Amino acid sequence: MCAAALATFGAASWPARADWRDDIGTFRIGIVAEPGGGNTVPGLARLTDAYANALGMKVEFVVARDYAALIEAQASGRVQYAVYSALAYATASERCGCVEPLVAPIDADGAVGIRSVLVTRDGKVPDLAALASHRIAIAPDDNVGGSLLPLSALSAEGVKIARDSPFLVRAASATAAEMMLAGGEADALFGWEPAGADGQPSHSGGSVARLEAAGLPEASLRVLWSSGLLRYGPHAVRSDLEPEAKRRLTVFLTSLRSQTPDVYDLLERAHSGGFGQAAQKDYAMAVAIVRQETAGQE
Repeated sequence: MCAAALATFGAASWPARADWRDDIGTFRIGIVAEPGGGNTVPGLARLTDAYANALGMKVEFVVARDYAALIEAQASGRVQYAVYSALAYATASERCGCVEPLVAPIDADGAVGIRSVLVTRDGKVPDLAALASHRIAIAPDDNVGGSLLPLSALSAEGVKIARDSPFLVRAASATAAEMMLAGGEADALFGWEPAGADGQPSHSGGSVARLEAAGLPEASLRVLWSSGLLRYGPHAVRSDLEPEAKRRLTVFLTSLRSQTPDVYDLLERAHSGGFGQAAQKDYAMAVAIVRQETAGQE
């Protein structure tokens, strides 16, 4: 009996294992401020309450001035969770290898990202091998779908192409590049189109749709090449976050649009189809772009 009593007393006196919430203290979510928005986030109180209820702990939003600051905050552990663009996530992944995507937004028509396309008109460019002998309209250097993505993807496929290739004609914007093809100033165009998880184009949006809306007959346009999928930017957590926290966040986010659409609209303004689970492989194209850009700066 004495031994049993001592055992009971000993068990009762052992310190309870700290809950993962206690280890974290305050769960910090990083987000980039909207242009001209300062440090304010629309609906911040509503968002904070929603995340706090999902995790069962105190939550705080940290508003970063730009993606570089957000990446540094998550890499250093000052925030556990961040909302990224695709290239910003890839940069964070390359920076520390300490992040992983949980979910990414989806469009109402099911598109989960974009891919680059090479579009010609009236068969002026027969194939990729003929690029160098034609005028190819391309968007500004920093345009993802109309410049960064095609240059990276084609280089990986062994096509000889670079920013300064003489056959590329730089336009002032993606729309201006489309108008160069429409007006006969270019023989082909590097544009973009939304795509579903299977890589197939969605039924709305993109360069071909805009060219048709501008009056070009559908039959006159041909897509010669398309890149792999560049998924929309994810909500990402640090890889060392407690698995239960990841699970709770994933359940919360993937059900958010159907259960609390007002909160979803505060969190995601550009894509109205809800959140779907995401994985590191979904950002292979984004990582390829970042690596190529980094190599070009060395």
